[in-house]
Amino acid sequence: MPLFWRVCLINGAVFLAGTLALALSPATVSRQPLLSEFVVLLFGLTVIVLVNGALLRSLLRPLDRLTAVTTKIDLRYPGLRLDEAASGPARALVRGFNAMLERLEVERSTSTARALQAQEAERQRIAQELHDEVGQSLTAVLLGLRYVKDMAPERVRAELDGLRDTTRTSLEEVRRISQRLRPGDLTDLGLTSALAGLARDTSARNGPQVRRHLPSVVPELPSESELVIYRVAQEALTNVVRHARATAVDLGLAVSGGALELRVADDGVGIREGAMGAGIQGMLERAQMVGGDLVVRATGRAGPGGGPGGTEVLLRLPLSAPQPASVSS
Repeated sequence: MPLFWRVCLINGAVFLAGTLALALSPATVSRQPLLSEFVVLLFGLTVIVLVNGALLRSLLRPLDRLTAVTTKIDLRYPGLRLDEAASGPARALVRGFNAMLERLEVERSTSTARALQAQEAERQRIAQELHDEVGQSLTAVLLGLRYVKDMAPERVRAELDGLRDTTRTSLEEVRRISQRLRPGDLTDLGLTSALAGLARDTSARNGPQVRRHLPSVVPELPSESELVIYRVAQEALTNVVRHARATAVDLGLAVSGGALELRVADDGVGIREGAMGAGIQGMLERAQMVGGDLVVRATGRAGPGGGPGGTEVLLRLPLSAPQPASVSS
């Protein structure tokens, strides 16, 4: 029954009961009502209002809870639901609201998985083009400069040497970017070796010292889960280099409590509570895609200048997690 008719029936039933009580009771009202009669009428009106309010409260209380829940809904953190059993006459409304939330979460999860899959495919395409097109072109330029140098007069050879060094540096940078876009080590050497290489590259690029705590053997994981772990570590280390002003970073991977945990902790300036930039949002969506949990928090360890700081990124991936959505590497 629609809510409008429920309210009308409740009000009608209460008013009917009040009318019958006045009609069947011995109470009367004089032409000029006495004070005692006013008291009886006031008491009856109070009873009617209280009974009507109690009945309507049981009907409309779930709407108040529904309003409160809508202010807390964040599809990045799924699972928030209203209790249908305690919703009384509004159970159908609450059931529909919960079903809507579930559909939204499923649709968002599916669209996120597709977007990340498209992102990985585009990264692979760009990396391939950088390697095949730009890399080969720069290699040809290097060979050409070497040939020209042999025929060039002495006064321009020094400048040609400078051009060769610049070209060689650019070629190495292209190869490094290609490697970051498409982690070949992850496919060829495995997760542990790929994370170790990521740590070495981060330290080599004038970044903070990365202390590795990586096991020699990790449990067998789907390729999608390994890719998510690698990308989260990559994004966390990138954020450290760009924003943290840290001097040291701990990169760890361990099995704890039936889950595989990736931990990246620095001694930098820390993170503001509730901060949710694009990088953190991307890490969170990747973690949810494979059934994992991601926590980004300030650690309170000594930061630059001796003040409190430090940030920890903790990815927890249950080893018995459901099959993740497909994301090609």
